[in-house]
Amino acid sequence: MRFLFVDEILELSPGREIVAVRELRPDEEFFRDHFPGFPVVPGVLLTEMMAQAAGKCLDAEGSPRGKAMLARIRSASFRRWVRPGDRAIIKAVIGTNQERTATAECRVEVGGAAAAESDLLFAFVPAGSFAKDYRDEVLWNYLHKKEGRRRDG
Repeated sequence: MRFLFVDEILELSPGREIVAVRELRPDEEFFRDHFPGFPVVPGVLLTEMMAQAAGKCLDAEGSPRGKAMLARIRSASFRRWVRPGDRAIIKAVIGTNQERTATAECRVEVGGAAAAESDLLFAFVPAGSFAKDYRDEVLWNYLHKKEGRRRDG
């Protein structure tokens, strides 16, 4: 099972806020067992979606402090079921953004309604801790698509 829960970045203000999307395909592996006969996205995966989006927002700053990694779920609430075929819009607004830690207020929306919300704390792992060829494909694709639009017009 792949553990990437952000398909695409729609809007990004590095270090400040992000809007991303995740299409929940009916063939997702977790739907088979959660729950048979009534498949829904597990709350922990909704929280992971929010953490991945907020982390990309922080990483987009290109800061030498390293890669943002979820350190604490300060709060999380789940308001409605997210089902196969849903399009999850993931939003994160960065609160504090310091040298060693950052916070983010996050939300997953489906059909314009809140499905989940969280308050997350991030720490930073030095870039040298990752494989030399590591690249966040979703963030890289967004930043390079944006650069191409600037050059074209």
